[in-house]
Amino acid sequence: MKNSIKNTFLYNIADSLVTKTFESSVNIIRTSKDDSKFNHINSKLSYLLYIHVPFCDNLCPFCTFHKYQHNIKESNNYFKNLREEIKILKSHNVKINSVYIGGGSPLINADELIKTIKLVKELFCVEDISCETDPNHIELNTIEKLKGLVKRLSIGIQSFDDTLLKSMGRYDKFGNSENIINRIKKIVGVVPQTSIDLIFNLPNQSEESLRNDINISKSLGVDQIVTYPLMNSKLNSKFLEQFIPNTNRENFYNIICEMLKDYNQNNMWSFSKDEYNLDDEYISKHNEYIGLGSGAFSYLQGNLFVNAFNLKEYEELLKSKKDTIIAKSTFSQKEQALYYLLSTLFSGSLSLENYKKMFGKELEVQLNKELALMKYFNLIHMEDETIFLTKKGSYVFIIMMSSFYSQMDRVRAMFRQKRVL
Repeated sequence: MKNSIKNTFLYNIADSLVTKTFESSVNIIRTSKDDSKFNHINSKLSYLLYIHVPFCDNLCPFCTFHKYQHNIKESNNYFKNLREEIKILKSHNVKINSVYIGGGSPLINADELIKTIKLVKELFCVEDISCETDPNHIELNTIEKLKGLVKRLSIGIQSFDDTLLKSMGRYDKFGNSENIINRIKKIVGVVPQTSIDLIFNLPNQSEESLRNDINISKSLGVDQIVTYPLMNSKLNSKFLEQFIPNTNRENFYNIICEMLKDYNQNNMWSFSKDEYNLDDEYISKHNEYIGLGSGAFSYLQGNLFVNAFNLKEYEELLKSKKDTIIAKSTFSQKEQALYYLLSTLFSGSLSLENYKKMFGKELEVQLNKELALMKYFNLIHMEDETIFLTKKGSYVFIIMMSSFYSQMDRVRAMFRQKRVL
């Protein structure tokens, strides 16, 4: 009983700390005409490039990402603009070593997406390209066109439970679990790595349903299984208010870790069958990244840059300013260090040597209070100048990263509601 109360107290602290730190650190302001994310790029470094494709056939009520109902004329024009933005990026002597294409559902307009990927490969000579999709756009003939272009295909399944798919508004649009399973079976192995995304702790999700989702995913022979906890924010609150909250998050997470213990854990919610360097959360492996496309974020030299969400404004800025940012937030070195601690430890470990190279200071000096707190609650242990998460620490970082993403949803909500000064 005492341990249960202590753990509940700890989890509430973890969630509260991220929320309060985010609120005090993130001060979104409109950018001036002279601001440009390209002024903050180091030509000696290589970056991850995130490309956002904000179109979906089905606007799922639980999803908090930036998206629009698909219109073929709009998406054709959008991809044309996106390719222009990619060319502008190249003109700034930028090196790219990894690309992540998210959405939305990027394969919703496969021909235009393929043109865009070919341009990226031509300009940046990059091989490590990941692309998201929903189950509606994984026809064999489409995926075969991605050979030699995409290294990892990430399919947003969420669940194989038909009852849950209905409650999430996905059953009628994407079909039943049997149909989805048959589609996946046909395309596994076409590109080098296939990944399945699941959500756990959904309303009305049972332990039996979760175990079934994991077993089906393993039976399909995919290379990676990603298990996100359901994340609550203002952008999906109306949908979630219809249900009684599921209070099994920690138990479900422990079940996932146990069922996937024969897999390699890439980060706290991602598991791969072989020892690939797979990571669905690009921020945990890339301290800085560049975002292109409507609503994309960039993080460069301690600055968070926000691209225009409105498609018309995005196009106008692209033509007039050659940069689509509309807002930014600048962080102190301490705030940058806290972000690095969260995002890097989420992958399971943090090198003290790398930290010192990054910030020019010892972690034990710069973040001594935070480190002491993690040690006190037995969230970490140290070996050979490397910090590792304990079992308890892994779950606490699930809470903290979920809270971080919920706070990022607040930023998205600000722009959807046009509440930025």
